[in-house]
Amino acid sequence: MRDFVHSRRDFLRAAGLSASALAFSGCAGPARQAAGPPPGGQPNILWVTCEDTSPYLGCYGDPNAITPNIDKLASESVLYTKAFATAPVCAPSRSCLITGVHATSLGTQHLRSLVELPKEIKCFPQFLRLAGYYCTNNSKKDYNFIDEDVWDESSRQAHWRNRKVGRPFFSVFNFTSTHQGQINGSDKEFFDKYTSKLEPHERHDPGKLTLPPYYPDTPVVRKIWARYYNLITFMDKQVGELLDHLEADGLADSTIVFFFSDHGLGLPRFKRTLYDSGIRVPLIIRFGRKYQSLAPAEPGRTSDAMVSFVDFAPTVLRLAGLPVPAYMQGKAFAGPGAGIGREYIFAALSRVDEVYEFSRCVRDERYKYIRNYLPHLPYIQPSEFPDRAEIMKELRRSAAEDELSTVQRAIWSPTKPVEELYDTAVDPHEIDNLVDSPRHGRILERLRDVLRRRMLRIHDTGFLPEAEMHIRSEGSTPYETARDARRYPQQRIARAAELVGRGPEDIPKMISLLGDADSAVRYWVVTALAALGREAESTAETLSFMLKDPAPNVRFAAAGALCRMDVCEDALPVLARGLEEKREETVLYAARELQSIGKRACPLVEQMQAARARYLTANGAPINRNHAMFINWALMNAIGNCHE
Repeated sequence: MRDFVHSRRDFLRAAGLSASALAFSGCAGPARQAAGPPPGGQPNILWVTCEDTSPYLGCYGDPNAITPNIDKLASESVLYTKAFATAPVCAPSRSCLITGVHATSLGTQHLRSLVELPKEIKCFPQFLRLAGYYCTNNSKKDYNFIDEDVWDESSRQAHWRNRKVGRPFFSVFNFTSTHQGQINGSDKEFFDKYTSKLEPHERHDPGKLTLPPYYPDTPVVRKIWARYYNLITFMDKQVGELLDHLEADGLADSTIVFFFSDHGLGLPRFKRTLYDSGIRVPLIIRFGRKYQSLAPAEPGRTSDAMVSFVDFAPTVLRLAGLPVPAYMQGKAFAGPGAGIGREYIFAALSRVDEVYEFSRCVRDERYKYIRNYLPHLPYIQPSEFPDRAEIMKELRRSAAEDELSTVQRAIWSPTKPVEELYDTAVDPHEIDNLVDSPRHGRILERLRDVLRRRMLRIHDTGFLPEAEMHIRSEGSTPYETARDARRYPQQRIARAAELVGRGPEDIPKMISLLGDADSAVRYWVVTALAALGREAESTAETLSFMLKDPAPNVRFAAAGALCRMDVCEDALPVLARGLEEKREETVLYAARELQSIGKRACPLVEQMQAARARYLTANGAPINRNHAMFINWALMNAIGNCHE
C-alpha cells in the first residue's frame, strides 16, 4: 500500500469498506458474518508479547520457572496448552499475526525481506481503527513488508494512555529481554544487565536445572540454560509492571489481555526448527470481568484447543464485534460466533538470515509430520549470528570432540530425513522418527496428504526460490503471482521439488525435466541432482549446460553442484557474475553457494571482497539489515574459508 491515505473516506475506499454501512458491512471480497457488537460494548484489547520463549513458566507446570506475575495472570485467565506459531522465527510469525494470512501465502516467509502486499490485504489494526479503536504498538514490527498507516502510534513511547478518554484501545507491548541475543556476553555483563535485577531467591542455580535430552550436560550448557530462566524471570517482572499500569488505570475489568511469545526458545534445536520446541508458545488470555461471556472457559481453567497464530487476527476482530475478511486464513477461537476448534496446525521454515531452508509441517493433537524439501542440508547450517553465541560454540565443540550421545548427535548430522513423524504424546521432545514404522503408516499417509493439500490451497510460494519469486512478481505481488496458474504452475513445480532426496535410480526422470519450460521445475531438478552428490557425477556434462540457463537460481545451483563434484572451471565464473547482479536476493544466493563450496571458491577471493564492499557503508556497517547484511555474512565466511 504505497499511497498515503489522507482522509477517513480515502482510507475506507482503500480498505474496500463501505462508510455508508457503518464501515463494517464488507471488505475487499466477501466478509464472514460478524455476530455483532459484544455484550458490554467494545472491549479494550492488550497484547503482551515476549520473544523466544517456550512455555517454560510456572503456570505450565515447569518446576524450575520463577514467574509469579505470569502465574497470577494465568490464574485469572484461560491458559492454552496447544498454541503454535506459524514459523519458528519472528518476522514470518509477525507477518502472519498482523494480517491473518500465512507468510508462505504472502511471500513474507524469509527472514528478513521486504515484500509488497496486494491492496486488498490489510493489517487488522486498520479495521480496528475504522471501528474507533486507538491502536498502538510498543514497538517492534518486523513484518517483512512495509506497513503504512497501520498504527495511531508505533514507538517506544506508544501507550494506551495517549488516547482520548473513553476511546477503546488495542495496544501491543513487546518485551525483547528474552531474545536469544540477550544470553550472550561475559558473565559480568549478563549479571550487571539482568541477574543483578533479580532477588537472590529468583536466580536459577545451573546445577539444579533439568536439561533437554538433546543437550550435553556440560558447565557451559548449564550456565546458558540458567541464563535463559533468569531472562524469563526478568521478563515476568516487566509483565507484572505493565499489568499494574492497567490496574492503576481502572481498566482491568474492561480489557482482554493476551500474553504470548513469538515462537520457541532462542537456542539451537528450538528456534529455527519445526519441532514443538520451536513453534509451541505460551498463550494466556484474561477476559476482563465485563467480558467473561466471551471466554471459552472459566478463569483459571486450561484449554487444550489447537490454536495457531493465523487465528489471532480473526479472533481479535470477533472480540471487537467486527467482520472477518474472507482472505484471512485462520478461524476465531473466542468471541461472538467463534467456530469449533481446528483439527490441524501448520508451520513453515524458510530462509533465516543467510541460511536457505524449506521445510513444512502439520500437527494434529498428537502427531507431527515434517516434510524437508532440502534434506541434503544439515539441520544446523553455518550461520553468522547464531554461530557467535557461546551455546553454539559449546555444542559444536562437544560434537567435534565426540562427546554426544546418539540422541544429541542427531541435530549435527550432515543431512536430515525427507520426512519426519512424531508421536508427541509419548515423545514430546520429538526424538523417535516413526516414518518407517508400519504401525503408523496410515497416520503418515493422512498427514502427508493434509500438508500437501494445505500447501496447494494457500498457494505456498516456497516452491519458488526467493529470487525467482521476486522476479516473477515484478509489477505485482507474490500473493497475486501464486494465484495465477500461468505464472505459478504450483503442482508441476511441487512434483519436481519432491525429487530432492530421491535415489540415483531417478536420475533419468530428473534429466528429462531439465528441459521443462518452467525455471522453478529446472531449479528443483538441479537441486535434486546436487543432493545426490557424487552419485550424480555422471550428470556433470548435462549440468554444465545449465550454467547458461536464463534463470539465476538455476545457474547458481548448477554451479554449486558442479563445484562439489570438483568440476569448477566453468562454474566459478558463473558465481562470480552472480555477485554482480543488481537484485540483492539473487546475489545472496550466489554468495551462499560460494560459502557452501568451501576452499573451491578461493580463486574468487578478490571478487568476493569487492562484492562485499558494495554492501557495506564507509564505516563497515551493512547498507541494510536485510539481504545486504546477509550477503556480507555469507561472503565474509566464504572468504574466511580460504584463510583457514
